[in-house]
Amino acid sequence: MKVKALKSLRYATLLVFILAIIRQITGASDLTSVGTASAALLLSVPIFLAGLGGLFSERSGVVNIGLEGMMIMGAWAGGMIGCKHGPWLGLLAAIIFGSVGALLHAIATITFGVDHVVSGVAINIIAAGLVRYLSTILYKSGSWIGPSQSPDVNSIGTNGLPVLSGGHFFGWKSPDLLNSLAQKHWFFISDIASVLRGITGDISYVTVLAVILIPLSLFILWKTAFGLRLRSAGEAPVAAESLGVNVYVMKYAGVLISGALAGLGGGYLAIVAANHYQENQVAGRGYIGLAALLFGNYRPGGILLGAGLFGFADALQLRDSASVHALILLIVIVLAFLAVRDLRKKKIIKAVSTLVFAGLSLWYFLAVKELPGQLVTMTPYIATLLIMSLASQRLRMPAADGMPYRRGGLR
Repeated sequence: MKVKALKSLRYATLLVFILAIIRQITGASDLTSVGTASAALLLSVPIFLAGLGGLFSERSGVVNIGLEGMMIMGAWAGGMIGCKHGPWLGLLAAIIFGSVGALLHAIATITFGVDHVVSGVAINIIAAGLVRYLSTILYKSGSWIGPSQSPDVNSIGTNGLPVLSGGHFFGWKSPDLLNSLAQKHWFFISDIASVLRGITGDISYVTVLAVILIPLSLFILWKTAFGLRLRSAGEAPVAAESLGVNVYVMKYAGVLISGALAGLGGGYLAIVAANHYQENQVAGRGYIGLAALLFGNYRPGGILLGAGLFGFADALQLRDSASVHALILLIVIVLAFLAVRDLRKKKIIKAVSTLVFAGLSLWYFLAVKELPGQLVTMTPYIATLLIMSLASQRLRMPAADGMPYRRGGLR
């Protein structure tokens, strides 16, 4: 585990170094700015929570396409309860409503054996229609300012790491060393400081909770008896049953935890990322959470990385189109690296194809000075497709994932 953590840290440092070089070449200062890093973190958390929810469900053997609908229910409940009773109760309501959606999915798939994808799509459709119907009722009663938007929710508040990222602790205002380093504009050093300041300064307490869920999930799934039983339900349910594991209970537990985390992700969007619920606020993040799950190969750390890549691309397209144009150079470098790796493995055809894509990307970067607005908006989704294409090469899902189960056998 320590070796993997050090390897991830090296890759992250290398990525920032490459971005610093690209920033110097193109002049796109937002590539490694404090604002971009902060926005990327804010946009990554709900996707990470959705992906982490999918992890628990799929590790128990249930495919959860309904994460999108559970996030929608969580976002709506967070806005509805949060505007009346405060943000923390709003987040609790989001968790509960997400779990209700998950319970419906669990009853359909585990108890009645409905196809997992069909049930998940149904949850997504029902959730979108249900919250619109309830919002219209609240608007007509005078409780809401519109049929698609809740009243504002009070802020939960933010803080930073003491000494490094500022913040206030018991009346003491902490120094902000990272911000001071970032403003020096030293090559690479200031880039590192900017990124660290963005992800450690002025962060919500809910973001801290989401970060804590990474080691907590690892511990629960891989270091506890509960985690072993849950994973056995997704790998070999018949064998688990023969050893006395109640497979139905484990599957229900996995799906309910999944819904709770997806609901929390929706509540995060309504309460932390914004200060109210708005229709179409989730905007496909449940599906992108599934993409992050696949990219991360069913591991919490990998899910965080996949969510972070999408959040970074999304933050760039929101802040500066010039930075998105500069991002094409990063794609060229990544593709060139993959081509060299394939050549070393003697995968000639694949390496040549990758090099062709790298060459076309470089040509487009040099030929086009400013990207069309439509392409800039599409950047996060193009990044998701790239993530999926890379993840599919090393995917290892649970052996019984998505398979119907009955006592005494799978069918």
